[in-house]
Amino acid sequence: MRKDKVHIFDTTLRDGEQVPGCKLDTSQKLVIAERLDQLGVDIIEAGFPISSPGDFQSVSEIAKVVKEATVCGLTRAVKKDIEVAAEALKSARIPRIHTGIGTSDSHIKFKFNSTREKILERAVEAVKYAKSFVEDIEFYAEDAGRTDNEYLARVCEAVIKAGATVLNIPDTTGYCLPEEYGAKMKYLKENVKGIEKAILSCHCHNDLGLATANSISGVINGARQIECTINGIGERAGNTSLEEVVMILRQHPDLNLDTGINSKLLYSTSQMVSQKMGMPVQPNKAIVGSNAFAHSSGIHQDGVIKKRETYEIIDPEDVGVNESSIVLTARSGRAALAYRAKKVGYELTKVQLDSVYDEFLKFADRKKEILDEDIHQIVIASKVNIESIA
Repeated sequence: MRKDKVHIFDTTLRDGEQVPGCKLDTSQKLVIAERLDQLGVDIIEAGFPISSPGDFQSVSEIAKVVKEATVCGLTRAVKKDIEVAAEALKSARIPRIHTGIGTSDSHIKFKFNSTREKILERAVEAVKYAKSFVEDIEFYAEDAGRTDNEYLARVCEAVIKAGATVLNIPDTTGYCLPEEYGAKMKYLKENVKGIEKAILSCHCHNDLGLATANSISGVINGARQIECTINGIGERAGNTSLEEVVMILRQHPDLNLDTGINSKLLYSTSQMVSQKMGMPVQPNKAIVGSNAFAHSSGIHQDGVIKKRETYEIIDPEDVGVNESSIVLTARSGRAALAYRAKKVGYELTKVQLDSVYDEFLKFADRKKEILDEDIHQIVIASKVNIESIA
């Protein structure tokens, strides 16, 4: 059965770069943009052109070098924003303007001091104006996660009529539960007239640690675009992690959904973004963290050595990692020690392994991790007959 395509909208260079201390210059953004294009993302949100001359320049330059992906510029529902974005995108092979406005009662009342009807009018006006510059228009309903579904459907229907091709339904504050967010997508699919003319998009924040779960729930319920960042970087607690949603969809073929991402480039792309933005990847980060394929528990190590799939659902090579790591600690068992000893040239018999393992535990209780050079010392200290070891 043919899988449905889920478009990957990468906002590392826009939402991701909003993290304090992660400012990139144009040359750095160009390197990342070209890598994202190689990675196979469908849309690159290159920046917010009106926000600064530097951001305008970056979007303009990215528009010139990206060969495959759509290049997108963010705006508010303000004519000047839209004009500046259109100018920045004029060299793009496939340009997209991403415009929108807050739709929750909280945003309408406290941010805009307005009414639902006036916000609806502004949304339609912005989309129509953006449509006069480019064909591909994405509309974001900021704080859609906390927006009344009936009103949100009215807004969506109106902007589709005005020419919107993509409807971004952001969980701006990371508030929604997966069931809630999925139900919101389902409601829009079933209640918005003309919904077949537009793609529903998930843009989820990670304030409660639910960004990835919410995005997956969104596509299960009809969305066909996920907005995400490399390593999940972004405002506050971050955005949906690109590498997580890509591999979830790939590991669950029963969902009948997939992306066009070259997963073998995920790890190297993660490292590139981490280095250029000065944002270390937490070791236990799913898919790309240094511990994602590392095993230190004796029970796990024994299982992985016998058959990798016992404790790993992803082949590390599929995401660009050379191999699983068997990390020797005081929690490691004989199987792991024998495996690592063989890697450095010692083929231990069972009797020899027993002697070496006793010595190993003494070392391991003093050190957090036993390295290859420590294994040589352990073998010597165990007084095993070296000549009998291959």
